Amino acid sequence: MPAGIATPDAEGDPLSQALSLIGARTAVAGAFTASGSWALRLQPRARLKLTAVVHGSCWLDTEGLQAPLLLEEGEVAVLVDRPWDVLASDPAAAPVDAGPLFTDRPDRLLRLGEEPATTTVIGSHVEMDRSGEQLLLAVLQPVTRIRAGSPHAPVVRLLLDRLHHEVRDRRPGATAAARHYAYLLFVEVLRTQLADPLAFPPGWLRVLATRELAPAVALMHESPATNWHLEDLARATALSRSTFAERFRAAAGMPPLAYLRNWRMRLAEQALRETDTTVAVLAASLGYSSESAFTHAFIRSTGTSPSRYRASSRQARSATAQDAPTDQIAPPLT
Repeated sequence: MPAGIATPDAEGDPLSQALSLIGARTAVAGAFTASGSWALRLQPRARLKLTAVVHGSCWLDTEGLQAPLLLEEGEVAVLVDRPWDVLASDPAAAPVDAGPLFTDRPDRLLRLGEEPATTTVIGSHVEMDRSGEQLLLAVLQPVTRIRAGSPHAPVVRLLLDRLHHEVRDRRPGATAAARHYAYLLFVEVLRTQLADPLAFPPGWLRVLATRELAPAVALMHESPATNWHLEDLARATALSRSTFAERFRAAAGMPPLAYLRNWRMRLAEQALRETDTTVAVLAASLGYSSESAFTHAFIRSTGTSPSRYRASSRQARSATAQDAPTDQIAPPLT
């Protein structure tokens, strides 16, 4: 990877590099145990939400579903840009607004019902910078269920158990540990979906899920400053030039060299957000012949200049840090 720019690990796999670029941050949003008849209506505070059933089962309904989904023990639902969702013991149960209930519980934990709990649910949010949202959310389905019978189920089950233990037992470091387990769960969810390229619309995740294209993607990710030609990338995949170009466009929704330009711009955005690298050094690090050429390409991609992007990103990050709530260690969840 070129010097002078903070970029994802050049030795990492393409998914790890992309996740580093996205800058996803996870947090446990809340958890509850329930018994009897119950229904909660929730309004996610982030655009990407994971709902995991640790014990028991529950029904999920949200905007866009033709019918509620039954989530079994060990299953995870991924919600993207859903303005609301309802979790219930029965689809016919009338939901109550969960907002005031959680407001009264600073620990973000609820107990519904008087009988011994039959269901335990944990929700987590995945938050990203604006550019990360544009990268990830555009290639995820609005609602995805990771089934308990999938090949990845044992790993998902293990992570859910560890996450539940951290939330329940509140040992020292529980907040940090729960955040990391939630992140690992998010990665495992993506891995599960990557097993089926057609689970994604055309975009970078489908490209990563398409094994025959992986060598070309790895070259572009690891050496974005190289003046790659279509022939070079096709040769890495052992496909003819025309076949490679056709299959790449079908998977990515764009030609290979357009994908490379997009990858360079995402790296540039990350460097501008997180480092003090000058625009001139950044341009050279990404293979542009001059600062002017890079600036024009950046404006075409983002609608703003590199210097303005850097200033606005840091201002937004500062405001977010000031408004962020203080983490709290949850009491035991019984």
